[in-house]
Amino acid sequence: MAPKKTLTDYERRRLENIKRNDQMMASLKLRSLALSATAKRQRIEAKTYKTSPEKKPKPETPVVVRRSLRARGIPPDSSGKEGVENAASQSPSPESSPQKLGPLKMREVYLGKSGDESLISLIRSEAAMMEWGKPGQAGGDGGLGFDLGSLALEAENVARIMSGKILNVRFFPCVERTIVVAGNKSGNLSIWDVDCGDEGGNGVYPYHPHAGPVSGISIQPSALSKVFTSSYDGQIRLMDVEKESFDLLYSSDECIFSLAQQPNDVNSLYFSEARGELDLFDIRASKSSSSWILHTERINTIDFNPENTNLMATSSSDDTACIWDLRSINAGSSNYLKKIDLKRSCHSAYFSPSGNRLATTSVNNCVAVLSGDDYKDTSTFYHNNRTGRWLSGFRAIWGWDDSHLFIGNMGRGVDVISTTDGKTVTLESSNMTAIPCRFAAHPFKVGALAAATSGGQVYLWTSKVSNADCSLLKRSPSMDVTTLEKC
Repeated sequence: MAPKKTLTDYERRRLENIKRNDQMMASLKLRSLALSATAKRQRIEAKTYKTSPEKKPKPETPVVVRRSLRARGIPPDSSGKEGVENAASQSPSPESSPQKLGPLKMREVYLGKSGDESLISLIRSEAAMMEWGKPGQAGGDGGLGFDLGSLALEAENVARIMSGKILNVRFFPCVERTIVVAGNKSGNLSIWDVDCGDEGGNGVYPYHPHAGPVSGISIQPSALSKVFTSSYDGQIRLMDVEKESFDLLYSSDECIFSLAQQPNDVNSLYFSEARGELDLFDIRASKSSSSWILHTERINTIDFNPENTNLMATSSSDDTACIWDLRSINAGSSNYLKKIDLKRSCHSAYFSPSGNRLATTSVNNCVAVLSGDDYKDTSTFYHNNRTGRWLSGFRAIWGWDDSHLFIGNMGRGVDVISTTDGKTVTLESSNMTAIPCRFAAHPFKVGALAAATSGGQVYLWTSKVSNADCSLLKRSPSMDVTTLEKC
């Protein structure tokens, strides 16, 4: 009989551990769950799927490529103005657009509580009594004897005329009355009759003619009752006070980024759409008569020389601003007269009242001024133009002569840049509680300056001193004229 094998202490402890672990597994039922999972996996792996060679793969969701009517060969004016609407109706409008492709009655899109009859009567009367004359300006680089220290912001000249970010602000070119019109990112258009204080009401008339941001507003002094507006919704509309409607002049699948008219030409509209495309729209023929590709990115502003209306300036997100001669632009050649490379996106390019200078505003924190023969001389002024995503980008505008530029200030003020000595003066007031971003100078009233904010407010500075206003003039540190490369 073989001797009985004895277990060492290590083996005995090992067997005890195994027994204890088995008891624990049994109490938790982990072994049965593991065996069940293993059996299920084996069944799945053993299962075969029948594949049919005749079965076609499921088609992918088609990709819809947005193309303009022009690119598809569909003329937007196949049969006059009706052709514009019919051709546009062939393309689906944006799903978020509440507007119809056609004329809109002013009362249909009026957002005010009371009727807009008083505004219609006001504009009709102003158009009837319009006194023709050229906006007050000085020739050359001379001043007007205008004192910046007389600019004041009265409390009654502050109004919140709409909600949301204001992208464009203009004055009605009235000689006797002060009327401001502004468009915001929601497609609203508000008109503020500043002089209605003694007539009751707040004088604000809000409308909603567009489904996208209002990108341009144009009013000609010779046609005061007609207001042209463009929008990112691809539409150009005409607010015709005589007809009491917003007529649809043009519709496209592309966004329209800017709008302008040549001085004293009420029958033509220049507008930019898509990436760098400039179009000329003939209002009488209700069609787009010419088109050019001037930039590689969107055109932000279009402006015409007030003295030589054949010269046009454009600013673009392709980091450049250009001066063009309309007489030399054709389908095969788009040669600019002057091009300035600003290194960063250019927000605006505007001619001075005399036409001898051009001011550009760019994200590169510079305001550049072109002057001299053929605009060969360039002077630049440092200015903080980083407004961020919540504010409209700053755009420096000319005042009433060639000596001053007005631009917003992140400290809730208005910076006035002197183009003669390079100094900057800041207009400040306790009545200005938001950052002004977009500006307009009244064409007939020297000293009337409208400053619009991204909160829907408009501040109207006027050239008069009031004891109730505590506007201050603050001289900024000396800023010498520098070169563009240093900015």
